[in-house]
Amino acid sequence: MLTRALFYDLNQLFSGQWRFNYVNFYAILKLVIPIDCKKSKTITMAYQRIRQPKLSDVIEQELERLIVEGTLSAGQQLPPERELAKQFDVSRPSVREAIQRLEAKRLLTRKQGGGTFVSENVWTSFSDPLLELLASHSETQLDLLEARHAMEGISAYFAALRGTAEDFAQIEDCLTNICSAQENGNIEAEASAVMAFLTALTEAAHNVVLLHIVKSLAPLLEQNVLQNLKLLHRRSEVVEKVSKHRANIVDAIVSGQPEKAREMSHSHLAYIEETLLDLTREESRRERSLRRIQQGNDS
Repeated sequence: MLTRALFYDLNQLFSGQWRFNYVNFYAILKLVIPIDCKKSKTITMAYQRIRQPKLSDVIEQELERLIVEGTLSAGQQLPPERELAKQFDVSRPSVREAIQRLEAKRLLTRKQGGGTFVSENVWTSFSDPLLELLASHSETQLDLLEARHAMEGISAYFAALRGTAEDFAQIEDCLTNICSAQENGNIEAEASAVMAFLTALTEAAHNVVLLHIVKSLAPLLEQNVLQNLKLLHRRSEVVEKVSKHRANIVDAIVSGQPEKAREMSHSHLAYIEETLLDLTREESRRERSLRRIQQGNDS
C-alpha cells in the first residue's frame, strides 16, 4: 500500500521534480521489479567446453565438399601433399591423415609413385550389367528420353536461376563443341559433346543430388544420345532444328529466364521424341517393303 510520502515521490518522479531518497527509491524499485533479497540467488550459466576441430578433419571435409560438388571429378589427380599443405596453410601430416581417411572411404585412391586420384567409381550408382541391360533393350530408350525431360528441364530451370558467368561460359563452350562435331560429321564426337553440354547444365543448376544422378547415368545417357543422333542425322533439317532448340535453351539460361529455359528444354526433347517415333515407323515400313520384295523374288 502506498504511503502518502511515497505517493508524493512517485508524483514528483513522473513530473520530473523528484529528489533522490534511498528509502523511497528502493520502495519504487520494488513496485517496478519485485525483489526479495532473502531469496535472491546468483544466476550461473552452464558453459560447455569448446572443442577445437582437428586440422585433418577440416581438410577431409573440404576435400569431400569439392568431390560432392563436382569440382574434383572422378579420376582427377589431386595436387601433391606439399602443394595441398601450402594451399590449406597446414602441415603435411595433417594433409596425409585426411587423405588416408578419404582412401578408407573409397573416395580417393593412391597409385604407387603416381599420386592421389579421385576414385573412378565415385559417381557410380548403377552397376555395369544393369547399364548394359537397359541399353540393350530398345523400349528403354524412350523411357530414358522421358526421364531426360525431368532431369534436363529442372537443370535448365535452376541453371537460369542460379548459374554464374563462369557456368554460362562453360555451357556456351559446350554448344560450340557440338557445332564443331556436326561440321566434321563425327557423330561419336557430337554425342560426347552433347553429354558434356548436359553435364554443364546440371553443374550450373548447383544441385549436387541432381548432378550425382546425371553423372551416375552418364554412360547410359551418352549411349542414348548417340543412338538418337544416328537416326536424327538421316534428316538434315531435323539436325538443324535440334541445334536451334539447344541455342534457344542457352539463350534463356544466360538471360536469366528459368521458366522459358525449362519450356525450351521440354520442347526440344518432345521434338526429338516425336521425330524418333516417326523415323522408327518409317523404318518399319521400309523393312516390310523389303520383306515383300524378297518374298516375291523367292517365289
